[in-house]
Amino acid sequence: SVIAEYPNEIAVTRAEHDETLLDVARRFSLGQVEVVRLNQELDRWLVKKGQVVTLPNKRILPDAPRNGVVLNIAEYRMYFYPGNGKVYSFAHGVGRQDWKTPLGRTTIQKKVKDPVWRPPESIRREHAAMGDFLPEVVPAGIHNPLGQHALYLNLPGDYRIHGTDVDKIYGIGMQITHGCVRMYPEDVEQLFHMVDVGTPVYIVKQPIKVGWLNNVLYVEAHPDLEGEETTLEQRLATTLAMIQKANNYELPEFDQTALKETLEKQTGNPIAVYERVISPEEEAAAALPVEDAPEIAPAIKSVAPVAKIAPKPATPKNAVPAKNATKPATTNKKWTPPVAKKTPPQPASRGYHVP
Repeated sequence: SVIAEYPNEIAVTRAEHDETLLDVARRFSLGQVEVVRLNQELDRWLVKKGQVVTLPNKRILPDAPRNGVVLNIAEYRMYFYPGNGKVYSFAHGVGRQDWKTPLGRTTIQKKVKDPVWRPPESIRREHAAMGDFLPEVVPAGIHNPLGQHALYLNLPGDYRIHGTDVDKIYGIGMQITHGCVRMYPEDVEQLFHMVDVGTPVYIVKQPIKVGWLNNVLYVEAHPDLEGEETTLEQRLATTLAMIQKANNYELPEFDQTALKETLEKQTGNPIAVYERVISPEEEAAAALPVEDAPEIAPAIKSVAPVAKIAPKPATPKNAVPAKNATKPATTNKKWTPPVAKKTPPQPASRGYHVP
């Protein structure tokens, strides 16, 4: 249930010149908020040349059908399952507190290249109150708020997954729209050509996610959306229930310190909290085809196959393979993962193999 874009445990880059974290986010097609959360020690508006910036790498797949498009508005990120064993993941913006993106299941109703925007009267009034008078019709083009590609959702209210005005491109990955889902131009163009009319779309809100990789259980936590607030105790109760469910409804002896830190910092980075020990018999059974595997223990059903990068990028000579950083040698159930060596990320495909 955990995917990774780069082969190393931690992905980093160096500022090419004096720039902002927003510039780094744009260079790697990431959302503004996710980069800022991972680099809380840096000044958002001034990253000096040569400074190291941490990039998001691992992600836990949302608890939703792995079919079509899944929008997790809590992490400002989309997952597209084309049905060929891969998943594509893109950053996106979502609705503001007063213009919330609706939740639930819908479908792609239609696809429009170079859409024309007709601002609703409510939006025109809002802009007029700020001295910005919108026309009744905004023609197609790079300065159209819908961008050059739009996927219309089968929902009342004209909700869309669309591109952006090139002058407002730094708003990707934030709670900033009037309810639509806004993407980078190159990302929405790629998605536009991959999805068909009728493709299912699941819009969920999951600030906390739990998932397995190589018998290691990870927890990923994101801050509440604007206008929502949960306490640490509430987040802990929710997470414990999710851990229990992921472990065949048994609460394991997990790393409580790591979990508490994850729920407090809410960086969006998956953190390992527990390693499950597999017996030789279980390991042998897991290697068999599903139809031949004996049911020697219920626990075997919760083991997720290893998530692999497709295609696998070249690993630099000084890189630490991700498997060495995530799977400790100890067989104790409770463990603290070692600090992985930070290495520069290498170019990778936007599509990942998943179970």
